[in-house]
Amino acid sequence: MTKAIENLRKRKPTGGKRRLNRGRRGFERDNYALEPVVGPLAGRVSRRRGGGLAIGLVTADMANVADRSGKVSKSKILRVKQSPANRDYGRRGVITKGAIVETEAGEAKVTSRPTDDGVVNAVLTEQQ
Repeated sequence: MTKAIENLRKRKPTGGKRRLNRGRRGFERDNYALEPVVGPLAGRVSRRRGGGLAIGLVTADMANVADRSGKVSKSKILRVKQSPANRDYGRRGVITKGAIVETEAGEAKVTSRPTDDGVVNAVLTEQQ
């Protein structure tokens, strides 16, 4: 298969414009990226290949926080302190894997992928 969809912006060696010879297929379909922020729990359901469903978080207000002993408790998310994925995500409050969030239990590092798992799991970090 030619790279018709990706290379439409390029011209042919003769200078002519490239024309799309077919539409986008189902497996090439894409949605806008989810950027979960702090707020009342809300998710988006999307269909995966094979007919399965996946829930991605749009907003989240609670996290499953584990301490050093392994005990897990549900804690309210107060704010996002920083995110290693993007410096701007920390300012905008986007929850990503690896983000440091401030919860009622203390500072915690997010260990799940909220856009794919549909839940926020976190581990308490060491306090300096």
